Amino acid sequence: MSTGILTSFPAGFDSWPPLAQGFTLFFSTFVLEDLAAVGAGLLLATGALSWPTAFWACFLGIWIGDAGLYALARSVGRPWFERLSRRRFANRVEQSERWLAQRGNSILIFSRLLPGARLPTYLAAGFLRLPLSRFLAITGAASLVWTALVLVLTGVAGLRLLGWLGAFQTSAWTILPGVVLTLALLHFVKKIARPANWTRLRAWVGRWRRWEFWPAWLFYPPVAIYCLWLAVKYRGLTLPAAANPGIFNGGIVGESKMATLRELMATSPEFTAEAELLTGAVPEERLAALREICRRRQIAYPFILKPDVGQRGVGIKLVRSEDQALAYLKQTDAPLIVQRYAEGPHEAGVLYYRFPDEPHGNIFAITEKVFPILTGDGHSSIRELVWSDPRARFMAAKYLGRLNGREDAVLSVGASLKLVEAGNHAQGCIFRDGMHLCTPALAGRIDAISQKLPGFFIGRYDLRYAAEDDLRAGKNFQIIELNGAASEATSIYDARNSLFAAYRTLFRQWDLVFAIGAANRSRGCVATKLAVVWRQWRDYLSLAATYPTAD
Repeated sequence: MSTGILTSFPAGFDSWPPLAQGFTLFFSTFVLEDLAAVGAGLLLATGALSWPTAFWACFLGIWIGDAGLYALARSVGRPWFERLSRRRFANRVEQSERWLAQRGNSILIFSRLLPGARLPTYLAAGFLRLPLSRFLAITGAASLVWTALVLVLTGVAGLRLLGWLGAFQTSAWTILPGVVLTLALLHFVKKIARPANWTRLRAWVGRWRRWEFWPAWLFYPPVAIYCLWLAVKYRGLTLPAAANPGIFNGGIVGESKMATLRELMATSPEFTAEAELLTGAVPEERLAALREICRRRQIAYPFILKPDVGQRGVGIKLVRSEDQALAYLKQTDAPLIVQRYAEGPHEAGVLYYRFPDEPHGNIFAITEKVFPILTGDGHSSIRELVWSDPRARFMAAKYLGRLNGREDAVLSVGASLKLVEAGNHAQGCIFRDGMHLCTPALAGRIDAISQKLPGFFIGRYDLRYAAEDDLRAGKNFQIIELNGAASEATSIYDARNSLFAAYRTLFRQWDLVFAIGAANRSRGCVATKLAVVWRQWRDYLSLAATYPTAD
């Protein structure tokens, strides 16, 4: 017993009482469970250990160790994470829980066979709250079979394994990555061999080739760097928060949509879609308030429910029944707005600005919003239609995720399905440069509406309208939202624009925001402190994590 694993046991181990041997093996599994089991098998081969002692000590040690990892992640890791994240990633964690609930059995069994996979798998099972009874049953059965297999193989092969184990100990970290990489490559090839997966692969590659679909962390760094330069130029990092003194934080983050809509309804009611803030502490109270508002304002289904504090179209729902409304109210306790549905069917975003000392403002950009629609062919499912569409496939996950199990339904010939209701690029709406809609009449109307709003100088109106001629004439449209200084000239997302053209537009826009903020500062407006803006941003992220999927 002078080689490798056998020397890890104390001298004279073979003469110890069975109970002492069992306890030593049991605690050894907490350090290196597989090597402890192999060592027990080698001791079996030399006759220094009995089968019952070897099996039960190794099996119980391995199983209880697995349960300990699970308990650590569930009782310590998950509460710590929730306190730290403040519900910011609640939706993603719930999605992971559902995913693990569906595949947990096979994952737990597979992790037992792959060295290095058990620790992260068992910690993930605890963190994602896989049912304890299910975890113990699967890991118990797997540990039992694994322990018996290791003991039998090592007991039969005996000392022949020692030479191999010595080589394995020095090269395992070289071999293991190669094995894992090979298995992953084989799995990948098997997956993409299916025609449907080739389509998904091409769509994934296509998203990276089209900058309009880039994630924020990739697209916005040049804009952030330019804003830092503007902060130096205008001597104020938070000057955008002073661009609109009449809006909380200037409309950077944390502002109430209802506060702005209330001003619009008071000053330009004929151009504003009616809205009201829901009251009540629990879903039943808010449902009663919803009924009362709809009765008093004569708002019929369908109508819009949306968060009072939100960005990028998150949480906007077109509610068609009371059951849908109650489901929404149960999902989040965030302040919500009920708004009359402006049917449109067209929508545009109009970015307006005015310097405080100027008598009239200007339209900086107009975005024409196109809502993607699928047309049925009588045999293809909605999922197949999305993946075969040359553009919809780039947003397939977003479109299919909001269908609530209807993605495999077949649309009849000529039947249509609107893929998104929220006029937001992040939700899958298609944006086009709409400056062809800009006329003196429209510019005059937007300027007149804006000058009635105290302390408003730059922001984007979202409008719904029935006919282009009406919009050009500055009439027969409904304002559904007004966003402040953080709103974008979203016409940049027109696929016909180059990346450099998009940056050039955003740089000009942010230069206006900082310049207007500086002008307001010179008139006595005090910009919000950076710590306050940061705190509002964190609070918004925590709140947005509770919002339902947007329509």
